[in-house]
Amino acid sequence: MNKVPVRVDGRFRLGDVLGSGSYAVVYSAWNIINDDRVALKLETIVNHPSSVEREYHILKQLEGGIGIPHTLWFGRESVYHALVLELLGPSLHQLFLTNDRKFSLLHVVNIGDQLLSRLEYIHSHNYVHGNIKPQNILMGLGNLRHTAFIIDFGITKTYWNATTGDHVPFRHGRSLSGTPAFASIDNHLGVEPGRRDDLESLTYMLIYFLCGSLPWLTSDDEKLSGSTILEWKACATIADICQDIPVEFATILIYTRCLTRM
Repeated sequence: MNKVPVRVDGRFRLGDVLGSGSYAVVYSAWNIINDDRVALKLETIVNHPSSVEREYHILKQLEGGIGIPHTLWFGRESVYHALVLELLGPSLHQLFLTNDRKFSLLHVVNIGDQLLSRLEYIHSHNYVHGNIKPQNILMGLGNLRHTAFIIDFGITKTYWNATTGDHVPFRHGRSLSGTPAFASIDNHLGVEPGRRDDLESLTYMLIYFLCGSLPWLTSDDEKLSGSTILEWKACATIADICQDIPVEFATILIYTRCLTRM
């Protein structure tokens, strides 16, 4: 086990763990130079390409977009790649749990409207996020407390070849990327991710917030296998998924599932 540094770049003093993923751990940190709180992501340096470094380069290209985290520094500290980001507020997952697992229709519509704009911006830069889920949507702080931010671009991919002006070739046989509960059916089936997959994931998430769950999730969000979730997802009717919520959400789900892969 590698020893976590007390400071990064001599000025960022590490605090508590905020979260962790497949490759990196996110800490709260304190910039001792300007007395400011930040978020700091550490990833152990290994032989395969760094997801944190890749995320840094993607965020720099998306910089300036509303709801895109601002990067403050990237570099190496000891045996880690380190990415310093602006500190954001709670995730929609945390807020959902503290709100007894239900959001109002008005709140869900507001979230959906914001995130649709975020995805349009990300897609306009030739990227597919690939892992839209409640844990990856954070609210801002202070004056930005009502602004939704999309985080974790570790598995983000390009869908468009800017040099040739062509969509990347569609391939099958890929492994599932992202989180099974909110992944598109095509993602489960190993199809190359496209923009429509982000939209299908967003739709599942909005329905989840409105219904309090999804047919393929147990009441305690038990960790089910991807194949089990796919089976449920493929067998559940639109009526089952959108039970007791406005019909517009069923319309959106049908629309996103029927989109071509261009």
